[in-house]
Amino acid sequence: MFHPLSVFVGLRYVRSRSHKFFVSFITWVSLAGVCVGVAALIVILSVMNGFEAELRDRLLALSSHARVVQSAGVPPRQATDWQTALAAVRASPDVAAAAPYVELQALAVHTPEMLPIQLRGIDPALEGGVTEAAQSLIEGRLDDLAPGLDRVIVGSVIAQRLALLVGDRISVLVPTVSAEGIPTPRLREFTVAGIFEVGLPDHDGVLVLGDLQDIGALATADPLARGIRVRFNEVLQAPAGAAALRSTLAAGFEIRDWTQDNASYFRAIRIEKTMMALILMLVVAVAAFNIVAMLVMVVTDKRNDIAILRTLGASPRAILGAFLTQGLVIGWVGVIAGVALGVLLALNVGSIVPVLERALGFQLMNPEVYYITRIPSDLQWGNVAWIGSIALVLTALATVYPALRASRVLPAEALRYE
Repeated sequence: MFHPLSVFVGLRYVRSRSHKFFVSFITWVSLAGVCVGVAALIVILSVMNGFEAELRDRLLALSSHARVVQSAGVPPRQATDWQTALAAVRASPDVAAAAPYVELQALAVHTPEMLPIQLRGIDPALEGGVTEAAQSLIEGRLDDLAPGLDRVIVGSVIAQRLALLVGDRISVLVPTVSAEGIPTPRLREFTVAGIFEVGLPDHDGVLVLGDLQDIGALATADPLARGIRVRFNEVLQAPAGAAALRSTLAAGFEIRDWTQDNASYFRAIRIEKTMMALILMLVVAVAAFNIVAMLVMVVTDKRNDIAILRTLGASPRAILGAFLTQGLVIGWVGVIAGVALGVLLALNVGSIVPVLERALGFQLMNPEVYYITRIPSDLQWGNVAWIGSIALVLTALATVYPALRASRVLPAEALRYE
């Protein structure tokens, strides 16, 4: 802990107006640089967290948190095996809902166009068949997918490419192979009961939803097309919940959670967040170098004051503490101001961006180009804590060299030519 004299002298130097203009200018630039760097890092990471959450919500709107499927290379599972697996999944306290599904690769035909699709059979009557959030994305009702009606809900990109409207008929061709190895494609005609738009090509341009029994009739020759969709109480519990369920499933079943199915998306986001954090932390580092330069000039400017303090009995440690106090106050005021500004901006991004768009006369997220038309923000206090901590450490380290240099000033050398 510093001696009170060190703190008094250091704070006095902070408030002093006798510095040369250039020294004062560098002081304010250093403080502003730390503030802006910390605030920018908090805001940008919050916005990237918001985009990550938005992407996760859209990915899971028509998907499950985890899937139980048959392992490749094992004999076909009997219906009783699937019922046993479904009962074991539903018995887990972490599982909010579970339902069977069927998924096939098929070819959608609407003369004169055709398109490869992923045909998924669900039971919307069972909770967990489709997440509740999906209903708001669909033009139509999930209740329209009833057994025997041969109705489907298609993605918006599929509807656009095949020129489909609600009520149109669409033919679905499922390639299969008979027991003798002869290709025997199955053809069935469905009615478009709705159109959904998630905003992701993996869904809008590929996925077609139908009733479990209707699609299951096309999948009798493909045992690997069946599975169980699982929804956990918390989406972020999926990896741990899937690991716990894995031990309860019989041999021949495997479980995959959403982080495995969509690993490429979130890996790219993590890399972007890491690189952005490193780049913006360089702004704080540059501001810290400015603090070094400013303190070195202050030490040069205060050589006579240091010599007088030493002749009056101040120890080198007291001089060291005085300049450490000055540097820490300047640096930490910048960090605290940056944290406050960053948190304020991150919490109000949704209100600030529309004002800037109106003032500057342009739209940042054009709805004709982007599916997400607003700037989302998800402020995580853990990010704020580590950003503030690293900035405090950088600014503290910046004060060490100038303070050591001040403590080594010899009174006789400083006063020789005075």
